[in-house]
Amino acid sequence: MKRIYWPTLLAFITALLFVPARAQQVAPAAKVAPTVAAGNNAAGVDVERIVRAFTAKETEFRQALNQYSFKRDAVIQTLGMGGQISGEYHRVSRFIFAEDGARYEKILLFPLPSMKDLSITPEDIEDLGGVQTFALEANKINQYKFAYAGQERIDELDLHVFDIEPKVLPDPKKSKERLFKGRVWVDMQDLQIVKVRGKGVPEGKQRFPTFETYREQIDGKFWFPTYTYADDELVFDSGQVIRMRVLIKFSDFERARAKVRVIEGDIVDEQPTQPPAKPTPDKPKP
Repeated sequence: MKRIYWPTLLAFITALLFVPARAQQVAPAAKVAPTVAAGNNAAGVDVERIVRAFTAKETEFRQALNQYSFKRDAVIQTLGMGGQISGEYHRVSRFIFAEDGARYEKILLFPLPSMKDLSITPEDIEDLGGVQTFALEANKINQYKFAYAGQERIDELDLHVFDIEPKVLPDPKKSKERLFKGRVWVDMQDLQIVKVRGKGVPEGKQRFPTFETYREQIDGKFWFPTYTYADDELVFDSGQVIRMRVLIKFSDFERARAKVRVIEGDIVDEQPTQPPAKPTPDKPKP
């Protein structure tokens, strides 16, 4: 997020309407392994084994997600005195796939943003489909340090807790790369991430909120993100403080691949090659 320059924001949003989402393909893992620290709370816990397991599951999860279409409802708001909404960015999209595996965003609802104090930057859009949703990009896992923080029980789930940060923070002046810094909760039984809290880094002169993302088990196997929330104050170098609220919901997961045609900037999806499977979460959301 950065302070607004309205003509630039309008041009950027207009361009987004006609650009397909980037293909979500998992790159081969790098040879350098992630750094793992056991910490003082790891007595009797094989921390390295757990990290290897849930990071491998994260790669499998991203590959599995490429077999699903889903709807994303993203709302970003600025709040004024008394918590009144002073501006809003609302975008409802359905993500579908072409036969070559490339993911496309079909915009269902996108009213003109009314935000006056903040502009939506490319980094914000990147975070909506990156660190805010998935935390750890599968092809970037080896760029992180993992520290074991202990165990927690949330609802009916027994969880391992890890603090995560980049080994090296990218220079925002030289790189557009986005990484995650925060905490993840890993289910002890499935060894998959079920909850995330943190933010996208680096910030540079921009500011980004701390968010929480919850996942639900879809089709009895993989934990997919279904809810992301943030309510944070962004403090800029100028001393300006802006309260921002973010709510992202994911729904209508369908295990089907559509035939996609792009016609003059619009995206047309035809009938799926197989009937959609109804999501059947087996465990409650933490």
